[in-house]
Amino acid sequence: MPERTESESRKLLRRLRDTLATTGGGQDRLDRITHLIADSMGTEVCSIYLFRDPETLELCATEGLKPEAVHQTRMKLGEGLVGRVARTNSAVNTANAPAEKGFRYMPETGEEIYSSFLGVPIQRVGEKLGVLVVQSKTDRSYSDDEVYALEVVAMVLAEMTELGAFTSDDEGMRALHRQPVMFRGSTGQEGAAEGHVWLHEPRVVVTNPVADDPLTEIDRIREAVGQLRVSIEDLLAAQSLDKDQVQVLEAYRMFANSRGWLRRMEEDIMRGLSAEAAVEKEQSAARARMEQVEDGYLRERLSDLDDLSNRLLRQLTGQGADTGAEMPSDPVLVARNIGPAELLDYGRKLKGVVLEEGSVGSHAAVVARALAIPLIINAGRITSEALNGDHILVDGDQGIAHLRPEETVARAFRDKIAMQAEAQQRYASLRELPAQTACGQVIGLHMNAGLMADLPSLEGSGAEGVGLFRTELQFLVRNKMPRRAELAQLYARVMDAAQGRRVAFRTLDIGSDKVLPYMKPQDEPNPAMGWRAIRVGLDKPGVLRMQVQALIRAANGRPLTVMFPFITEFSEFQQARSHVLRELHREKSLGHITPETIEIGAMLETPSLAFAPRAFFDLVDFVSIGGNDLKQFFFAADRENERVRRRYDMLNFTFLSFIEQIVQRCAETGTPLSYCGEDAGRPIEALALAAMGLRSLSMRPASIGPVKALLRRVDLTQAREVMMTAQERGEDSARDALMGWLAELPV
Repeated sequence: MPERTESESRKLLRRLRDTLATTGGGQDRLDRITHLIADSMGTEVCSIYLFRDPETLELCATEGLKPEAVHQTRMKLGEGLVGRVARTNSAVNTANAPAEKGFRYMPETGEEIYSSFLGVPIQRVGEKLGVLVVQSKTDRSYSDDEVYALEVVAMVLAEMTELGAFTSDDEGMRALHRQPVMFRGSTGQEGAAEGHVWLHEPRVVVTNPVADDPLTEIDRIREAVGQLRVSIEDLLAAQSLDKDQVQVLEAYRMFANSRGWLRRMEEDIMRGLSAEAAVEKEQSAARARMEQVEDGYLRERLSDLDDLSNRLLRQLTGQGADTGAEMPSDPVLVARNIGPAELLDYGRKLKGVVLEEGSVGSHAAVVARALAIPLIINAGRITSEALNGDHILVDGDQGIAHLRPEETVARAFRDKIAMQAEAQQRYASLRELPAQTACGQVIGLHMNAGLMADLPSLEGSGAEGVGLFRTELQFLVRNKMPRRAELAQLYARVMDAAQGRRVAFRTLDIGSDKVLPYMKPQDEPNPAMGWRAIRVGLDKPGVLRMQVQALIRAANGRPLTVMFPFITEFSEFQQARSHVLRELHREKSLGHITPETIEIGAMLETPSLAFAPRAFFDLVDFVSIGGNDLKQFFFAADRENERVRRRYDMLNFTFLSFIEQIVQRCAETGTPLSYCGEDAGRPIEALALAAMGLRSLSMRPASIGPVKALLRRVDLTQAREVMMTAQERGEDSARDALMGWLAELPV
């Protein structure tokens, strides 16, 4: 076959475009396309395989193979040469297909008489859609030009598949973005919600994959790339960038200034693609290459490439983030990731959030908990599948999102929400009652907060006070350090809203997964055990003193409760406490009103502090166990690591025995003790903590009702006996024993 010229390639694409523009069903279009490609490339066979489900390809159209094989021949991902193309996202070109490793003969197709094989993936920005194949009887390898031409055609087919050009009533050719899909991620914040998708960054739709005037398209792509380069330089010139932001922008600049990147897109345009289609083709090809490398750093650059390509597409199409679409009345935010300030801008109008990335300790997760919004993280590829307005169910308890669910799934989910609502009504009747157990013990139930928006829950939840107010959120959502007066006003409003209830303000807990955008980040191999929390405060005492001054002034003569995060040894607490006492003395000397009383406490988040000298427990006004961190350090299980964070149970007797030791140490000195963390808000775990001697728990507001309801049913002495008996039997965890005992209790 003679080598194709550029004009012939463009001619093929124009014929393809004309064929797609004709009336008729999806099957008719596919049949005409396979005939057109085989005729243009001089091959006996052209076939199109599309994915029926994520693991199965189906022959949907062919020129040359037996017609009766259409919609009958199927193969799994990786099966045969077609499956190999789909699995690897790369072309297979061979003169002798039967001799190729992995070849699979499909007798119903009649393909045994065809020797040569060329298959290329039909893909769009990493989304696998199918495989395009040509075959011939003669033994020959297809030229690079022919491979390239078929890839260009596959690119157009991918765009048209995305736009629904090949849909029909046949089950194997149903429209994209119309079928039910379940995404299994991880729990970022518990809860359940039903709503409709609102994309944080809407997809750019390419409606003109084929262009008539390549020179005009070349001018467009060069101008857009030039504008992109300038915008990146402007962003890099900004003063308030943290290390991660600079690293991302440097990656953008590297891609944007790559001559090879622009050259490949220009070559695609000369083959007949529009500028927009050329960007997506190069994005898909680069994705396929980078997904094959083992280097973790290079694989992480995939998101940078996607962001840069989307920026360029927006330059070309003029499609900004604001598409003019109206936000639904029940929006569920879907995004790859999102910052805390952006999430706060949406506020409580969101029903739920589903992210492709994220972590349980991310800023977004902290804000979602503060807003009591169900959050799912690590829901891979959902931004590629979801469209604005799609019906979606968010099961934060299980970490599952149902996109465009079938009615049976939706009904079951609504039943779950109704049961939760009914339970909340029952809990509301307990709001004014104490969490008094059947044996007469009263457990103090407090709520965690971090925003003014949390404080209305103080009244509605029945919480006795705020056991933890996270002060770092006011720092995280800004691009510069807040002023002392601003913080004092905020803290005063928090105390006003508490209406005399105790609020325990935790001083700035930054570092680890919480990095301020305006502070120089530290490149640490293990930030969770690095320069964070009180370590930052003691090394940067100006920030700690400023915050303490703001708290003292906010109290304005009222009682004040302050606690320091991540205290690991007695000397750290002494130093931090001395800063508070020094600022108290300074405020008095300035004639300012000082708090009526002040409590200075410490968070016990590492095992080491449990073994501090008695002098620590004598001096500290109260201790709050930070259960999330303590558990990860006790079990050496990173809570950001999905492989291990659920592996260890808080109800393991080794951990409960350690908690009991802390209870005993505090009891010896009469030091008030509380437990703060996710586990405190889970009824079974809360029961176990109370049975081990804890009399104060702090949790998210929505958990207070369920925890109170269970505690009021149980006798802690009996619960402890059940646990001890299970331990004596050699069981690792108290969970099964407690669950069995509770099942036999009268409701």
